[in-house]
Amino acid sequence: MKNNNFTPLQNFDISSHNRAQIKNQNPKCIWLTGLSGSGKSTLANALDKELTKMGMHTYILDGDNIRNGLCSDLKFDDKDRHENIRRVAEVSKLMFDAGLIVICAFISPFQKDRNFARSLFVEGSFIEVFVDTPMDVLMKRDSKGHYQNAKKGLIENFTGIDSVYESPENPEMVIDTKKLSVDESIKQIRKYLGMLQ
Repeated sequence: MKNNNFTPLQNFDISSHNRAQIKNQNPKCIWLTGLSGSGKSTLANALDKELTKMGMHTYILDGDNIRNGLCSDLKFDDKDRHENIRRVAEVSKLMFDAGLIVICAFISPFQKDRNFARSLFVEGSFIEVFVDTPMDVLMKRDSKGHYQNAKKGLIENFTGIDSVYESPENPEMVIDTKKLSVDESIKQIRKYLGMLQ
Protein backbone atom coordinates (compact mmCIF):
# COMPACT_ATOMS: atom_id res chain seq x y z
CA MET A 1 0.00 0.00 0.00
CA LYS A 2 1.34 3.41 -0.95
CA ASN A 3 2.13 5.78 1.90
CA ASN A 4 0.87 9.22 0.84
CA ASN A 5 2.35 10.78 3.98
CA PHE A 6 5.93 9.93 3.01
CA THR A 7 8.24 12.92 3.10
CA PRO A 8 11.41 12.79 0.96
CA LEU A 9 14.75 13.15 2.71
CA GLN A 10 15.78 16.74 3.27
CA ASN A 11 19.03 17.76 1.59
CA PHE A 12 21.39 20.09 3.46
CA ASP A 13 24.34 22.07 2.17
CA ILE A 14 26.92 20.65 4.60
CA SER A 15 27.70 17.06 3.61
CA SER A 16 29.06 14.17 5.65
CA HIS A 17 32.30 14.64 3.68
CA ASN A 18 32.51 18.26 4.89
CA ARG A 19 32.00 17.16 8.50
CA ALA A 20 34.71 14.48 8.19
CA GLN A 21 37.12 17.01 6.68
CA ILE A 22 36.66 19.37 9.62
CA LYS A 23 37.57 16.50 11.96
CA ASN A 24 40.49 15.47 9.73
CA GLN A 25 39.49 11.81 9.79
CA ASN A 26 37.75 9.15 7.79
CA PRO A 27 34.52 8.19 9.59
CA LYS A 28 34.07 4.50 10.33
CA CYS A 29 31.63 2.15 11.98
CA ILE A 30 33.52 -0.44 14.02
CA TRP A 31 30.98 -3.12 14.91
CA LEU A 32 32.03 -5.46 17.75
CA THR A 33 29.90 -8.60 17.89
CA GLY A 34 30.16 -11.64 20.14
CA LEU A 35 28.52 -13.45 23.02
CA SER A 36 27.78 -11.88 26.40
CA GLY A 37 31.00 -11.59 28.39
CA SER A 38 33.26 -11.90 25.36
CA GLY A 39 34.82 -8.50 26.02
CA LYS A 40 33.07 -6.25 23.49
CA SER A 41 32.47 -3.35 25.88
CA THR A 42 35.97 -3.65 27.36
CA LEU A 43 37.51 -3.48 23.88
CA ALA A 44 35.20 -0.64 22.82
CA ASN A 45 36.24 1.40 25.86
CA ALA A 46 39.95 0.73 25.34
CA LEU A 47 39.75 1.53 21.61
CA ASP A 48 37.81 4.71 22.34
CA LYS A 49 40.52 5.87 24.76
CA GLU A 50 43.32 5.08 22.31
CA LEU A 51 41.69 6.85 19.38
CA THR A 52 40.76 9.85 21.53
CA LYS A 53 44.41 10.15 22.65
CA MET A 54 45.30 10.28 18.94
CA GLY A 55 42.91 13.21 18.46
CA MET A 56 40.17 11.21 16.77
CA HIS A 57 36.50 12.07 17.22
CA THR A 58 34.68 8.94 18.41
CA TYR A 59 31.57 7.72 20.16
CA ILE A 60 30.58 4.36 21.70
CA LEU A 61 27.17 2.76 21.29
CA ASP A 62 26.93 -0.07 23.81
CA GLY A 63 24.25 -2.73 24.21
CA ASP A 64 23.53 -2.19 27.89
CA ASN A 65 23.36 1.60 27.58
CA ILE A 66 21.10 1.49 24.53
CA ARG A 67 18.76 -0.95 26.28
CA ASN A 68 18.36 1.57 29.12
CA GLY A 69 17.35 4.39 26.79
CA LEU A 70 16.64 4.24 23.07
CA CYS A 71 15.54 0.60 23.21
CA SER A 72 14.13 0.39 26.73
CA ASP A 73 10.74 -0.58 25.26
CA LEU A 74 12.13 -3.75 23.66
CA LYS A 75 12.19 -7.29 25.02
CA PHE A 76 14.67 -10.07 24.22
CA ASP A 77 12.62 -12.18 21.82
CA ASP A 78 13.83 -12.48 18.22
CA LYS A 79 11.49 -9.79 16.89
CA ASP A 80 12.69 -7.19 19.38
CA ARG A 81 16.33 -8.21 18.94
CA HIS A 82 15.95 -7.44 15.22
CA GLU A 83 14.41 -4.05 16.03
CA ASN A 84 17.12 -3.29 18.59
CA ILE A 85 19.87 -3.73 15.99
CA ARG A 86 17.89 -1.89 13.31
CA ARG A 87 17.69 1.18 15.57
CA VAL A 88 21.35 0.95 16.52
CA ALA A 89 22.38 0.64 12.87
CA GLU A 90 20.38 3.74 11.92
CA VAL A 91 21.84 5.76 14.81
CA SER A 92 25.37 4.64 13.97
CA LYS A 93 24.82 5.76 10.36
CA LEU A 94 23.77 9.23 11.60
CA MET A 95 26.93 9.41 13.71
CA PHE A 96 28.98 8.30 10.72
CA ASP A 97 27.38 11.07 8.66
CA ALA A 98 28.43 13.51 11.39
CA GLY A 99 32.03 12.49 10.65
CA LEU A 100 32.57 10.33 13.73
CA ILE A 101 34.28 7.01 14.25
CA VAL A 102 31.43 5.14 15.92
CA ILE A 103 32.25 2.03 17.94
CA CYS A 104 29.30 -0.35 18.37
CA ALA A 105 29.42 -3.11 21.01
CA PHE A 106 26.42 -5.41 20.61
CA ILE A 107 25.84 -9.15 20.78
CA SER A 108 23.89 -8.68 17.51
CA PRO A 109 23.29 -12.42 17.19
CA PHE A 110 21.76 -12.57 13.70
CA GLN A 111 23.76 -12.40 10.49
CA LYS A 112 20.96 -10.70 8.56
CA ASP A 113 20.83 -7.85 11.10
CA ARG A 114 24.58 -7.31 10.85
CA ASN A 115 24.23 -7.42 7.06
CA PHE A 116 21.56 -4.73 7.29
CA ALA A 117 23.85 -2.55 9.38
CA ARG A 118 26.64 -3.02 6.84
CA SER A 119 24.30 -2.09 3.98
CA LEU A 120 23.89 1.44 5.39
CA PHE A 121 27.57 2.27 4.91
CA VAL A 122 29.80 2.85 1.93
CA GLU A 123 32.16 0.00 1.15
CA GLY A 124 35.18 -0.13 3.43
CA SER A 125 33.70 2.04 6.18
CA PHE A 126 31.95 -0.75 8.13
CA ILE A 127 34.38 -2.97 10.04
CA GLU A 128 32.85 -6.05 11.61
CA VAL A 129 34.98 -7.37 14.47
CA PHE A 130 34.04 -10.81 15.79
CA VAL A 131 35.06 -10.96 19.45
CA ASP A 132 35.44 -14.73 19.54
CA THR A 133 35.56 -16.19 23.04
CA PRO A 134 35.06 -19.92 23.78
CA MET A 135 32.19 -20.93 26.03
CA ASP A 136 34.51 -22.34 28.71
CA VAL A 137 36.14 -18.90 29.05
CA LEU A 138 32.75 -17.18 29.13
CA MET A 139 31.60 -19.50 31.91
CA LYS A 140 34.73 -18.66 33.95
CA ARG A 141 34.13 -14.92 33.45
CA ASP A 142 30.46 -15.25 34.43
CA SER A 143 30.77 -13.24 37.65
CA LYS A 144 27.04 -12.37 37.66
CA GLY A 145 25.99 -15.97 37.05
CA HIS A 146 24.01 -15.21 33.89
CA TYR A 147 25.15 -18.32 31.99
CA GLN A 148 24.54 -20.58 34.99
CA ASN A 149 21.08 -19.07 35.53
CA ALA A 150 20.27 -19.42 31.84
CA LYS A 151 21.28 -23.08 31.92
CA LYS A 152 18.95 -23.56 34.91
CA GLY A 153 16.12 -21.89 32.99
CA LEU A 154 16.05 -18.86 35.30
CA ILE A 155 16.84 -16.50 32.41
CA GLU A 156 15.04 -16.97 29.09
CA ASN A 157 16.26 -16.13 25.59
CA PHE A 158 19.88 -15.92 26.68
CA THR A 159 22.15 -15.84 23.64
CA GLY A 160 24.43 -18.85 23.44
CA ILE A 161 22.27 -20.97 25.74
CA ASP A 162 18.63 -21.05 24.61
CA SER A 163 18.85 -18.35 21.95
CA VAL A 164 20.99 -18.69 18.84
CA TYR A 165 24.16 -16.77 18.02
CA GLU A 166 25.15 -16.84 14.36
CA SER A 167 28.91 -16.35 14.09
CA PRO A 168 29.91 -13.80 11.44
CA GLU A 169 30.38 -15.25 7.96
CA ASN A 170 33.05 -12.87 6.68
CA PRO A 171 34.12 -10.40 9.39
CA GLU A 172 36.93 -7.98 8.69
CA MET A 173 38.60 -9.12 11.89
CA VAL A 174 38.43 -11.94 14.44
CA ILE A 175 39.74 -11.19 17.93
CA ASP A 176 40.39 -14.28 20.03
CA THR A 177 40.26 -12.95 23.58
CA LYS A 178 41.47 -16.29 24.94
CA LYS A 179 44.81 -15.67 23.23
CA LEU A 180 45.05 -11.88 23.03
CA SER A 181 45.14 -9.35 25.85
CA VAL A 182 43.11 -6.14 25.62
CA ASP A 183 46.21 -4.18 24.57
CA GLU A 184 47.12 -6.76 21.92
CA SER A 185 43.53 -6.75 20.62
CA ILE A 186 43.47 -2.95 20.34
CA LYS A 187 46.81 -3.01 18.53
CA GLN A 188 45.33 -5.46 15.99
CA ILE A 189 42.31 -3.21 15.41
CA ARG A 190 44.44 -0.09 15.08
CA LYS A 191 46.73 -1.92 12.65
CA TYR A 192 43.72 -2.83 10.51
CA LEU A 193 42.55 0.79 10.60
CA GLY A 194 46.03 2.01 9.64
CA MET A 195 46.24 3.95 12.90
CA LEU A 196 49.39 2.52 14.47
CA GLN A 197 51.82 5.19 15.58
